[in-house]
Formats: sequence, structure tokens, C-alpha cells
Amino acid sequence: MSLAASIRVVVAPPHRAGWPFIGIGAAVAVIGLFLSPVLVGFGVAFAAFCLYFFRDPERITPTRPGLLVAPADGHVTMIDMAVPPTELGLDGTPRWRVAIFLSVLDVHINRAPCDGVVTRIAYRHGKFLNASLDKASTDNERNALAMQLPGGQDIAVVQIAGLIARRILCFASQGETLRAGERFGLIRFGSRTDLYLPHGVEPLVSLGQTMIGGETVIASFAEAAIAAA
Repeated sequence: MSLAASIRVVVAPPHRAGWPFIGIGAAVAVIGLFLSPVLVGFGVAFAAFCLYFFRDPERITPTRPGLLVAPADGHVTMIDMAVPPTELGLDGTPRWRVAIFLSVLDVHINRAPCDGVVTRIAYRHGKFLNASLDKASTDNERNALAMQLPGGQDIAVVQIAGLIARRILCFASQGETLRAGERFGLIRFGSRTDLYLPHGVEPLVSLGQTMIGGETVIASFAEAAIAAA
């Protein structure tokens, strides 16, 4: 990423979900003017952090048909075969899963990996373990979406709360059609996003690779077709 592009990401305007937190920081700073310089510093620092954390940059999503793009910013911490959350009602056959860990420094907007219809949304209460752990996918609080692609295949995207994350937001609704790269959710303060690929489609990314939500290609139906030929 170029320096100019990096600067645009850092100074991107915040998502509307962040304004209450930014407002709290500003209010504390104003109150501190009458009580204590320490409160001023704390309020300003908190507001500045929230401005950074909730930033919502525009992304340019590849338009070639058959691509699956990253649903979140972060680093790939796991690539394995796994069964999607049972609450989504998908088949119980393992498929490729790509887990993306988001630190507090990453953009926390979740984006649709491809065009498709949201067929089911299922929220499950759970623990708040470190999101980079394998058992976080089964034990942690999560919100799971199943999507049906235009060709009839299905995928699952799972928003997983982390060690300090305490709020998962989902803007999508069941039956809604999402476009690739469209914003569908947000997780506050450290988290993980898992993408379960369609059967027969393998990931094109590697462990440790940096993802840019809505832009980085994770898999391709064209590659799957070539491999099957």
C-alpha cells in the first residue's frame, strides 16, 4: 500500500456507530476543563482513539465474477477444513475456512465477500477468549451469516467477539441481497472474522497474509474449475 493510500485509511471518516464513543470522549474533555487537566487529556485521547478505531475507508472491490474477497481487514491466522456453525443450518461436511484476526489497530468494518442473498443470520452468546485461539470459533460470542451465491453455492461469514470485544453489530437482514464489498457489520475493539468457502473452492491466501476487507481476493471459482479439470 502506498503512503498516500495509507494516509487515506488513517484519516478516513468514522462509521456512524463510533460517534457516541467519540462524543463521550469529547464530553469528558469539556468537563475536564472545569475539573482537571487529567480529564482533558483522557477525554481527548479517548476521542482520538475512537476516531481511529471506527474509521470507515472506501474500498475498491474487484468486479470479476467468481471472486471471493476478504470480509475484514487483519491477518490470516488459520486456514483449515471445518464445519460452519450448526445454527446456520448448512450441511455438516467440512469445507475450507479462512480465519482473519483483527487487532485494535485494524479497520473493523465487515464486508460481504461476494454477491449473494443472506439466507440466515444467527447470533449466539458465548465467552470472550482471545480471538486468535482455535476454540474461539466454537466458544466465543458470535454472529453468523449464511449467504447463497448466484450460482446456488453457499458460504458462511462469522463475526467472532474477542478478548476485549463486547459488541457485535450486524447491519444486514435475512433475505437481503448484498453486493461484494458492501458493508454488513462491525465488531468493537478486537475480534475475528471467519469465512467458510463453498465446497470445492480452495483459498488462495497464506497464513500471516495481510487482508484488506473488500479488496483482497481470498478464493476464485475460476481457479477451482481449473483445478477440477
